[in-house]
Amino acid sequence: MPSPAPPRRSLRPAALLPVVAAALCAVLAARVVGHDSRFLPPLLAFASLLFLPAALGRRRMRRLLISGDVERVIGTWEGSIRRVPYHETMAPLLKATAYASYGWIEAARRALERAVRGPAWDAAIEQRLFVETLLDTFEGDRDAALRKAQALEAMPMPSAGLFARRRVALLRCGLAAMARAFAHRSREGDARVLARAADASPLVHWAMRYAAAIVAVDRGRAKDVRALLSGAPAWPDQSAFHTYHDELLAQASA
Repeated sequence: MPSPAPPRRSLRPAALLPVVAAALCAVLAARVVGHDSRFLPPLLAFASLLFLPAALGRRRMRRLLISGDVERVIGTWEGSIRRVPYHETMAPLLKATAYASYGWIEAARRALERAVRGPAWDAAIEQRLFVETLLDTFEGDRDAALRKAQALEAMPMPSAGLFARRRVALLRCGLAAMARAFAHRSREGDARVLARAADASPLVHWAMRYAAAIVAVDRGRAKDVRALLSGAPAWPDQSAFHTYHDELLAQASA
């Protein structure tokens, strides 16, 4: 998901402290193991205990995001949303992001209307393009969705680490491929991009999968539709995915 708020500058020494501490621990562990290899199993066990809770937390969050339960997702975010800077703008925008990602068009539009316009609204252009591309796509305004997806792709990359920049680039490419799919203008390689984006960004997992199903139908691979939509939630009537699901399965059967 795009960066949700204007970043607050932090002191570089404080930001580097965890990296330095991790590097020192790695060096010390390597020296201990090099001196006596019997220390390797307990050190590995200790490292597992340190990283296991975070890994389990990420796995639970991924399963929640893929579950499609948008109200529960927003409920899980509530604590963080209350503390976000520029709350009057960013809290509704974050909720609109969640609603739009699961096809809840009307709820997302209502959330956007509640967002206070001001410096934070202007600074959150990337987040707004992300939300509006999804909404325009699901509302059938294909040309507007394509324009906004292209504008998002053309934006400068955030000043983050290489891994984060790759994820942002993949999400932007996936969003553009999704807009093309719904406009029935997919390109060679879009199906692969959509699959990668669905795996990398669980918040838009199903948006990318439904777009991939449209590409499959358009390319004469209707037999792939059932596999792409396998495991999809029972979407409520509020979600555009409720209609897409039945229509795509009907086309696959035909």
